Amino acid sequence: MAFEVPPLPYPYEALEPHIDAQTMHLHHDKHHQAYVDNFNAAVEKAPELKNKSAEDILRDLNSVPEAVRTAVRNHGGGHVNHSMFWKIMGPNAGGDPTGAIADAIKSTFGDFNSFKEKFNDAGAKQFGSGWAWLVQGKSGLQIISTPNQDSPLSQGLYPIIGNDVWEHAYYLKYQNRRAEYLKAWWNVVNWNEVNARLQQAKK
Repeated sequence: MAFEVPPLPYPYEALEPHIDAQTMHLHHDKHHQAYVDNFNAAVEKAPELKNKSAEDILRDLNSVPEAVRTAVRNHGGGHVNHSMFWKIMGPNAGGDPTGAIADAIKSTFGDFNSFKEKFNDAGAKQFGSGWAWLVQGKSGLQIISTPNQDSPLSQGLYPIIGNDVWEHAYYLKYQNRRAEYLKAWWNVVNWNEVNARLQQAKK
């Protein structure tokens, strides 16, 4: 089965005014589609990958044939990262975290504001394109950033929250003001989905 772009779980304009509808159209329909098309083309050339999930392929990049490894890393990563990204955002979302993630943030980072500051800093300081992440690893929760579309899965980490700091994620509305976008993004975070990912990470 070829990989597909999952449908957006809400209307394109649902994240206004924080993320504009035009950005959502381009980001979901064009950018994510391109990652999926290129990922499928790479997997076509490596039949041994065909029955694996995208996540399992990224967890074991070293077993991906060298001829397609870079394409799989970039485009498979782009597909998995964005599939998560659409879900962890939503309309009527944002605010302070609730449930298990609220407790986990408090015990790891002290409070939500300290956590946001560290997370936004990771996004602001990521040079060029990339992502800021809250991940679960063997030693608990940590904030990291990755370049390009690299997935934390490839480092043995489970992504719980990820914010896309590629310019295509924010440039139409925020231009070069990445820090402003990072700050506004918390208004659309879907904490129910984040809690579901935390649960998944613990498995």
